[in-house]
Formats: sequence, structure tokens, C-alpha cells
Amino acid sequence: MSAYAVVKTGGKQYKVAVGDVVEVEKLEGEPGTEHTFPAVLVVDGDEVTTDVDTLAKVSVTGRVVEQTKGPKIRIHKFKNKTGYHKRQGHRQRLTRVEVTGINK
Repeated sequence: MSAYAVVKTGGKQYKVAVGDVVEVEKLEGEPGTEHTFPAVLVVDGDEVTTDVDTLAKVSVTGRVVEQTKGPKIRIHKFKNKTGYHKRQGHRQRLTRVEVTGINK
């Protein structure tokens, strides 16, 4: 069983292992830029690390693969009997990151 970590970025938590490619909320940087993420939990075989002092020394590094956008979300607001309709769309900006290392 390989090691994995739970990292926090963009207000969300992601379970990642070395070699995984994950889509996270937009991070600044061109493709090839390195980023470091804080670990919330590290699992290495039977060893589970949750201690805050130990996790402060752990770093999860990742390389930006590309900047992309999520699927289009259509928002339609409607109020009955008034003729009010408002249509709006949104595409969340995302960054695809490849995890390159979990350093203890």
C-alpha cells in the first residue's frame, strides 16, 4: 500500500498520492510552476500521522499542469406573478495539479 495525504487548498480537502492529477480551485502560476500544500493527514502503510507538530514538517508538492475551467452552471432566478426572470451562467476557474512528492 502506497502513502497518501489529505491536503487543504481553496477551502476544500483532497486525498492525493504521488503521481495523482487533481483539479483544485485556481492557483496562480503558469504550467510547470511548483506549489506546496499543507497536509491535514498523512497515511504511510499502517502509520497514520495526525499530530499538528509533525504535520507542520510535512510538505506535499505539486506541479501545475494547466489552467482550465469547470462545466458551465446555469442560474435561473424566477419570481411568480411578477414577470421576473434572471438568467446567469458561471464557469469556475480551476487548476490541474500533478502531485510530485510527499516529504516527511
